[in-house]
Amino acid sequence: MLLEPFHYEFFSRGLLAAVLAGALCGLVGVYVVLQRMSYIGHGLSHAIFGGAVLGYVLQLDFYLMAGAWGFLAALLIHEIAQRRRIGADAAIGIVTTASFALGVAIISRSRQFTKNFEAALFGNVLGVSQRDLMVIAVATAVCALAVLLTYRPLLFTTFDPEVARVYGVPTGWLGAFLSLVLATTIVVSMQVLGVTLIAAALVIPAVVARHLTDSFGRMLLLSTLIGAACGAVGMYLSYYLDVSSGATIVLVAAGLFVLSWLYAEQRRPGRVLTLEAPPVQRDVRVLE
Repeated sequence: MLLEPFHYEFFSRGLLAAVLAGALCGLVGVYVVLQRMSYIGHGLSHAIFGGAVLGYVLQLDFYLMAGAWGFLAALLIHEIAQRRRIGADAAIGIVTTASFALGVAIISRSRQFTKNFEAALFGNVLGVSQRDLMVIAVATAVCALAVLLTYRPLLFTTFDPEVARVYGVPTGWLGAFLSLVLATTIVVSMQVLGVTLIAAALVIPAVVARHLTDSFGRMLLLSTLIGAACGAVGMYLSYYLDVSSGATIVLVAAGLFVLSWLYAEQRRPGRVLTLEAPPVQRDVRVLE
């Protein structure tokens, strides 16, 4: 009975895509949560929707158009977040909602994207093609390698950006780099989770991992594994329950969050969870 779904090729592709996208979201989500970028991740997913619709109407390649639009939006959001004259949350909200509204306006005008509107919003993992799967796999490998190569400076910047800047760490460049990695993650995950559910896939695995460990390295590994596991379990349950795959994946993750929160409360009653940064001197020596 457990092997029954694998009789269908579309399910096998969808399951692998969900596992890869879940793992990627879990990995990048650690930095999103610790650097308090959750709102940026949510807004960026809505901004990319406008580029995806525009690319579809112009009959351009989805990944080419959505990727270019996502990178531009990510850099713009990163630049806005550095400004103090206008609140970053307000400025980001304007950019992302304007881009999303552009997509809706194009749909209402052209009527060409209407049939794919629900898939873009909520995902269509069972419609993942072999090419989509290849793109997700390559993006996952590239983003994982990029995070691995910049592990130490990203760690330093995550916990103490002011001190990192003093010691010569290019915090501005790293912030833009992380925004591009986040944009890549969102673009390749749209097929699996849709615009409205990506933010949850980014945040929940990292928060669950945070409840289970105080180590940053273990948190990265756990969040990646939890994201992959939620993708696999969510796909299985969606097949037998006959409900949306993307929504099921997020609900599984939400259930894990509740369990991890109860575990953390029982383990540390009356204490506020904090993530201690490693000694600055250790990171400085490594970076030097």
